[in-house]
Amino acid sequence: MNYLPLESLKNAWIFKHKSLSIADKDIVKIKPMSVERANIVWDTFISRQVDHPDFFKKGDWPSDKNNWSEQSKWEGLWDSDDLALPELIISHLDWDQNTVVYYCSSRDNVIETNWATFQKCWKNFLFMDDGPILLGKKRQQAIQFTSNGYFKIGLKPNTN
Repeated sequence: MNYLPLESLKNAWIFKHKSLSIADKDIVKIKPMSVERANIVWDTFISRQVDHPDFFKKGDWPSDKNNWSEQSKWEGLWDSDDLALPELIISHLDWDQNTVVYYCSSRDNVIETNWATFQKCWKNFLFMDDGPILLGKKRQQAIQFTSNGYFKIGLKPNTN
């Protein structure tokens, strides 16, 4: 089994928060991966050395500053009534609405959805803001969100 029921996540409340409600047609598209599947995605696309963004080190592409081009704040928009992602993210991720995306919080915690659903529910996802990386399947573009309210945009090397 590649996916777990959303309710099995220890922080499933982030997708059921009353102030950030998610339509049923979208909630079914938010699919936490089983630990085994999450490990494969993390090892393939993020790091074979560490299990959390706090511990990236030399040899992990996210730790190489050359892979990141710009940074900006997400927190102000998150706190506002505006539902749109920051414009820099939208312009960087020129993905189709059906592009499969992975929200990689740690080696054991990867959530799969599609780009359209992530855009609608990004504020829910960002309750988990301790360094997660958003990747698109078969895409090089990446975003990393940090708990200080910033994000950075970049490109994942083509080595994987």
